[in-house]
Amino acid sequence: MAKSTKTKKEVVAEPSVPKKTRKKAEPVVEAAETAEIAVELKNVEEYSLFSEFDIYLFKSGKHYKLYEKLGSHVVEFKGVIGTYFAVWAPNARFVSVIGNFNGWNRGSHPLSARWDGSGIWEGFIPNIGRGEVYKYFIHSNNHGQDLEKADPFALWCEVAPKTASVVWDTWYEWQDEAWMRDRRKNNALNAPMSVYEVHLGSWMRDPADPERFLNYREIADAMVPYVKEMGFTHVEFMPIMEAPYPPSWGYQITGYFSCASRMGAPQDLMYLIEKLHEAGVGVLMDWVPSHFPGDAYGLYNFDGTHLYEHADPRKGYHPDWKSYIFNYGRNEVRSFLISNALFWLERYHADGLRVDAVASMLYLDYSRKHGEWIPNEFGGRENLEAISLLREMNEAVYKEFPDVQTIAEESTAFPGVSRPVYLGGLGFGMKWMMGWMNDTLKYFEKDPMYRRWHQDQITFSLVYAFSENFMLPLSHDEVVYGKGSLIGKMPGDDWQRFANLRLLFTYMYTHPGTKLVFMGGEFGQEREWNFQQSLDWHLLNHGSHQGMKACMKALNQTLRSQPALHDYNFSPEGFEWIDAQDRDNSIVIYMRKGINPSDTIVVVLNMTPTPQYQYRIGVPAAGSWEEVFNSDSTAYFGSGVSNATPIEAEPIKWHGREQSALITIPPLAGIVLKRKG
Repeated sequence: MAKSTKTKKEVVAEPSVPKKTRKKAEPVVEAAETAEIAVELKNVEEYSLFSEFDIYLFKSGKHYKLYEKLGSHVVEFKGVIGTYFAVWAPNARFVSVIGNFNGWNRGSHPLSARWDGSGIWEGFIPNIGRGEVYKYFIHSNNHGQDLEKADPFALWCEVAPKTASVVWDTWYEWQDEAWMRDRRKNNALNAPMSVYEVHLGSWMRDPADPERFLNYREIADAMVPYVKEMGFTHVEFMPIMEAPYPPSWGYQITGYFSCASRMGAPQDLMYLIEKLHEAGVGVLMDWVPSHFPGDAYGLYNFDGTHLYEHADPRKGYHPDWKSYIFNYGRNEVRSFLISNALFWLERYHADGLRVDAVASMLYLDYSRKHGEWIPNEFGGRENLEAISLLREMNEAVYKEFPDVQTIAEESTAFPGVSRPVYLGGLGFGMKWMMGWMNDTLKYFEKDPMYRRWHQDQITFSLVYAFSENFMLPLSHDEVVYGKGSLIGKMPGDDWQRFANLRLLFTYMYTHPGTKLVFMGGEFGQEREWNFQQSLDWHLLNHGSHQGMKACMKALNQTLRSQPALHDYNFSPEGFEWIDAQDRDNSIVIYMRKGINPSDTIVVVLNMTPTPQYQYRIGVPAAGSWEEVFNSDSTAYFGSGVSNATPIEAEPIKWHGREQSALITIPPLAGIVLKRKG
């Protein structure tokens, strides 16, 4: 495959559009100050990166690589190196480029409006290039508003609180060919997938200066060996697009095509991704097509009108997040969003997109009271335009990148989220299993003595576990806003809290579906997540936290090494109950099955602190069985209750099976048994 995703220097042929068809910008502000600049701008009228077919696709909502055309691009034109600028502003009367290079003079470097009704303004400015700071000045037809806007397609931005765009490129000499060649099997639906969810700004700060963010390359030096050691198959970055408001955690994006500038340049982020790939770790990215903030320099009111957002606040304003909702029915906005999804997959070699807040996109009445929303054309509450966009986005992604995954954060029972578009689904590869997460955490928060009355809460998920391709999330949302950390939710004394957390993860890792764990949970982070601080890595000086980390490492290894835990990630063929009815002892027993019958494992979970000795369970086959995992191991800070010798099955009917065995079940623990040989 090609080493780079963009050439160092783009050489563009002159277009065939006659100069007389160009509409020159009206001089509503100061005219160009020198004759030399005027000559340069006259040359601009002969130049464009757009073909007629590009414009057709853009206006049809089918241009999926707009980032190759709109924005700023360093190019050579008639032997001169400079920067081509193009911006969509159909309701503008005048558009110019302003920046340090011209003293932010609004009149010195105007752009020309295309003749074809596309609303695109473009131009070439000689002798400026990579690193140049700029914005667009827009004089609107709507009440003559004067606006200074960042470039929606900028590849990099100034570090906040500064708000200008920066001329940059995404050229990088990638060294991850081996990963990219083989990633299809690593991202397959039957592959082991355990995802480590990370907020880069608070995973680790500079130990010498806790206020300083590590840059992408420093993060790579620390994170890559850690994630590899822990055995996670993927990391998921919470949004790393430019979002200058830190409390939004990255979900209020102002630069959709720019990485977060406070941690480095695009090539620095590419280095981090490349190093993860070299370590055999995939990279998923959070993507936010559901809303954007109302910053004066951003997408909102871009050309003095509701260009990117829906004009009617009942469809265009999000009451929960005080932000603005994209106009999913506008073709040019659809091209913008789908292009953005493909951009991160192509230019940054991302292995998948986790799409945020899908439920808020699907329903017109989401978080709205009666009278605050508009029904669709059929009188329903479904947002048909957003549904159409998500389907088209998934079709485009899987057509261009069939070896990646898209994952929906969708919290309702909307049907077919992870089913193909041709079958009427939304086309996602996976969907977060929010019901499992809610029921599981509520169950584990209960004192073990009361769990006998809530057995159904821990078993109910298997009623619907195969209705979608589910990912089991224990995400950042569960450890903020007063919810406490995962270890903080666990009842009992210190030993029981850690035993409960190890049991929770054992249940999670042996339950059908892929897994997602938010950073810190893997070693028992004590305090609630704070995006302004590093994780408490010093806790690993304590045996209980060391044991939790070792347990998570072992679970990841077990997930990878036991085909029964992933061969049928999303199929009922891979799961079978042995017994879910021992409410008095809060014992749960089930099988996970692989393609090869010899890979079958038996999972036994004890939800109380009372160990069970000589406990008979039905097993699927005769012979000797052995523990391949035990969350109560002393290596994990457990009590060490185990089945030390091989367990011999006997021809005694139990749990509806011909064979059974007597086992020891440790307290607040899960064990995994597998037949020897």
